[in-house]
Amino acid sequence: MPSRAVLLLLLLACDPFRTELADARPIVYEAAEPTEAPARDQLRVMSWNIKFGGARLDFFFDCFGDRVLMTRDEVEANLEALAARIRAEDPDVVLLQEVDVNSKRSDFVDQLQWLLDRTELNHGVYASHWRADFIPSDGLGAMDNGSAILSRWPLLDAERRALPLRTDQDALTRYFYLRRNVLSARLAMPGADDLWVVNVHTDAYGEDGTKRQHIDGFTEVMNALDDAGATVIGGGDLNTLPPGTERQHDFEDSVCEDEEFVADDYRPEADWLDELYGRYAPFVPLADYQADQAAYYTHTVDGRGFWNRQLDYLFSNATWQPGSGRVLQDTMPLSDHAPVVGTVDLR
Repeated sequence: MPSRAVLLLLLLACDPFRTELADARPIVYEAAEPTEAPARDQLRVMSWNIKFGGARLDFFFDCFGDRVLMTRDEVEANLEALAARIRAEDPDVVLLQEVDVNSKRSDFVDQLQWLLDRTELNHGVYASHWRADFIPSDGLGAMDNGSAILSRWPLLDAERRALPLRTDQDALTRYFYLRRNVLSARLAMPGADDLWVVNVHTDAYGEDGTKRQHIDGFTEVMNALDDAGATVIGGGDLNTLPPGTERQHDFEDSVCEDEEFVADDYRPEADWLDELYGRYAPFVPLADYQADQAAYYTHTVDGRGFWNRQLDYLFSNATWQPGSGRVLQDTMPLSDHAPVVGTVDLR
């Protein structure tokens, strides 16, 4: 049997499990029965980390359970609940994080196609951030998970910008680990010549500064589009807190004893979103957040508790309609993140 070192050399040289994504391109999707949508002066935008359709099942990385795989019935029931809420909010554009498209843990359901076919959204683009023909640990098997943008209108010029890998892991773990990215696309709405959407899901657990690099990479994509004169709407799961957040550590759901999944002290990250808040309008004004922080919390690991931190965002160089920015906190049964919504005025 080959040694660990020999196995690692073979993996890095041949990529037998097809985990490398450096040159990957976004995949374009279309609903089974797309419809034409008229131009709009205002865009309703949603961002949602949907936890690969896992709802509130307790998975091993939550540290409240040991689930790894779901049944087809579980996946489709969870996806129907997600689709129903998307239909109820009636967004024009949706940024999704943690979408499975060909993964053993979600019974190989293409969740992006499933949601497109059951909402009023017609078009999508998808970028993998975790893909392997086989992951040997925890019974995960085949994996293809990533971020997506869904829209009423076609999405053109889609680009997947690779973000740095963690450096605080051994090489074998890193070979099978996530390869995060920034996904951007131009929204081909009639009358909108240069309207872009940007989606990101940053690192959560690294202790080597990788998360900061991911936030900076997202900011750089936003800034380049803004500098070019485009209208840009960006957001996603940034895995850090807004400026001025009072509670930054010792969250009651932080029960994990496995250090691989511990990420609950945000004190060193207090200024990491300052540039985004300084240059772009957030979906919820910072003063409103600071006045009533709990109303905008979007995440908890424990579905038996309540949301206890905001990790999910929308930003734009256009104007958000006053009062339109909300966190849909009644979605606790549907994911470990609550969706955020807001309406951008394009006039």
